[in-house]
Amino acid sequence: MTTPLRLHRAPGRGPSGERPPLSWIPGRPAGGTIAGAAGRLVRRAAQNIGLAATLALLAALFGLQALALLRAPASWLPAAIDITLTPGESITLGQRELAAPQTDRSHLSLRLDPLDGWLLRNISPSKQVILLRDSGEQRMGSVALRTRQSFQIDGAVFNVSASDPDTIIFSRDGHEWRYDGAVLYRDGHAQSSCPDARLSGRALSLWNRAMPMMLSIARPLSFGGNLYCGNRLGLAQTTQGAAQLSRTNGRLELSAGNPDGDRASVLVHGDGVQTDLRRQEASLAGVNAMIVGHTRFQLTPARDQLTLTPSRHVSLFNVPDLKLPAAVSWQWQQRSLWNSGHANALWFAVAGCLACVAIGAACAISPAGLWPRHAATGAKFLGATILLIAGAAALITQRAGIPPGAALSMALGACALLLWLAFPGRLTLLTAAGVVLLATGLLAQLELGLGAPQTSWLRYYQKSAAMLAIGAGLGGLLRLWAQYQAARAAHLQQRTIEWVLAIFAAIALAALAAQVLWGDETGVFDLQPVELAKLALTALTAHCLALRFGWHSETRHPADHRARWLQLIAPALLFVALLGLSLVQIDDFSPLILLLVWSTAMAFAYALAARHRLLTAALIAVSLLAVGAVAYLRLAGTDDLIRWGFYADRFLVWLNPAEHPHTGQQLLLGARAIGEGGWLGADHWLGLRALGQSAGGVVQIPAVQDDFAATFFINRHGLAGALLLWGVQAAFLTGIVLTALRAHHAGATARNFRQAWSGRFRYFALCGGGAFVLGHFLLSWGTNLAIFPIMGQPMSFLSAGGSHLLFFLCPLLAFSAISAQSLEGD
Repeated sequence: MTTPLRLHRAPGRGPSGERPPLSWIPGRPAGGTIAGAAGRLVRRAAQNIGLAATLALLAALFGLQALALLRAPASWLPAAIDITLTPGESITLGQRELAAPQTDRSHLSLRLDPLDGWLLRNISPSKQVILLRDSGEQRMGSVALRTRQSFQIDGAVFNVSASDPDTIIFSRDGHEWRYDGAVLYRDGHAQSSCPDARLSGRALSLWNRAMPMMLSIARPLSFGGNLYCGNRLGLAQTTQGAAQLSRTNGRLELSAGNPDGDRASVLVHGDGVQTDLRRQEASLAGVNAMIVGHTRFQLTPARDQLTLTPSRHVSLFNVPDLKLPAAVSWQWQQRSLWNSGHANALWFAVAGCLACVAIGAACAISPAGLWPRHAATGAKFLGATILLIAGAAALITQRAGIPPGAALSMALGACALLLWLAFPGRLTLLTAAGVVLLATGLLAQLELGLGAPQTSWLRYYQKSAAMLAIGAGLGGLLRLWAQYQAARAAHLQQRTIEWVLAIFAAIALAALAAQVLWGDETGVFDLQPVELAKLALTALTAHCLALRFGWHSETRHPADHRARWLQLIAPALLFVALLGLSLVQIDDFSPLILLLVWSTAMAFAYALAARHRLLTAALIAVSLLAVGAVAYLRLAGTDDLIRWGFYADRFLVWLNPAEHPHTGQQLLLGARAIGEGGWLGADHWLGLRALGQSAGGVVQIPAVQDDFAATFFINRHGLAGALLLWGVQAAFLTGIVLTALRAHHAGATARNFRQAWSGRFRYFALCGGGAFVLGHFLLSWGTNLAIFPIMGQPMSFLSAGGSHLLFFLCPLLAFSAISAQSLEGD
């Protein structure tokens, strides 16, 4: 074999400063170069057993996802629904004809009038129909009242004396009522709170009375019942909530019915016309789309045919054959898991991201000097940017109603985790366990999406993959920025850090205020600001505690100490108070338990750092007492709980679910699903034979994709799979503790204030983030296994919680990776 030659220049310079000439020297044979690269790869793999094991686990988990996609049976759904009527003819449409799983069997009455064209009436007793026009939306069964109109609820008649978009005044039986969308006034005085009102409701009522209208929180006016209190207007012989007046779309609208299906006759009189809201009929002229039971239909009307194009929540069928009325015909299409339509362009982004990962890996295993110095950094920066843009595009297309295919979402998730592992720094137990948990969660969500009998369940998997791509892209850019700052030995000043934390807290508080003003307990604008608030609370508290340990080394005067203490601790205390007030409004006590777990863990971390043995012993005793209290409640029975007025029903359902079959349905169905799973899963093969197949009755469990995700996991993969999952979760929490202890040691042995503050801040921040994750694990497993009463908290990494993933878990993983890399450099 011929030996190649290579150019070589001797080091140094000649006496006159000139560089030595180039000369040819024997080089390595080509085969030797390949063998050398292979040897370096083997040696590098031997030095990174943890990385090799993590990559093997990721390959296995994403291989199972690909296998689930391949084994998923063919499913069909209607691409369009054509309704053909003759003038004067009408038809009743419901769940079967519309392929809308969350509608009633008889939901709509559609009529073709010879003069007015297509007319629609909502005949459902409890579910609304929303018509979408260019000018806005119209809710069927509701109307905006005008001045000098009157409305009648059963036998009670009210006369409207004044009405505008903000306030309505009406009278009956000599009493004048004024309602502004938040508070009901009787004869000029706000009504007292109802006897069964909770503390949060009373506080909200006081807030609405004191604040101007623009800052008030909307609360509907409920007609019916026997009490005049709060926002209730009592009417004899009328069920409470049988009619409501509420602020909707910037105006006050009267609507009939309540979610329980109780009917009330609601008539509106004005201009010589009487309108029965229960039989309100609307013209489809100018209507672009309508929403029926969470299913959206695009409307294309013609002279004698109306075409409905369903999207979002559409039923799936095993065969393209269904017996329908003669006036209804479907155009079938097969569900596509591999083709993404307009989103197929994102495959180029996936290919570009994978190329960047490959370049980074090649730079890592290649000999020095073969690649340019900054090639790896540039490739990773480009890969993180591409991934961020691709994730945002996938999320936008999903919100627009054209989600990417499941295969594309799987590729996005794989790119995100591979890119995360490709960044510099030694792989820690925390990072390895985190990426494995993320891949496991994606697998569980894909199985649930493929096993459900409707298209909407896959959106949880698609949203999680997009959120993960966004979070990994942002986290990767943050890690590169931290690496660049460390290389330049540039550090932020303390005042700058405090301003950043203050702005972060202000953003979190503004998001919480938006949820209180415009959202509900499920969030606002499809987001959960509480997740961002937990991260901000942890960062603020970590900063204050880190400064507390360096108290006597930064300032000289005691007065400065007191002023600095008030300046720094006040934001944290204010944030805890506001966060607690916001969480109390949620119809669940799980956020309070979560805060209790977090505060106990932070106090324990402080006690360990300060070597305060008495506080440590007290916290351990309190924790053991809490465990004993749970065991006592489980064994004591329900006699003592009858006297409780706060959440007594939840405890009663938890202790005796069989006696409460309706309210205990979630608990009973969950226990049945766990029993079906056994040790080896419902298929007795740890879920391998059930990959891509139907999920059965498990999808009937309320919130199975979120609060009861662990129940689905046990049903599909058995208790043996759950034990493996517990092991990875324990490894993740152990990794957080180990990284936090290293940070504490670095802070305790630091030689200057900045390094000491940095180590302590990382210690407390990691402890706080780990405490929240531990709280989620405890609450979720306790709820699913009936250890605790049902509490609505998602399981970290496993549940389909996009906000929890993007606003909490991804920042926590990024911060832990930056902390570990910084500790290596210290």
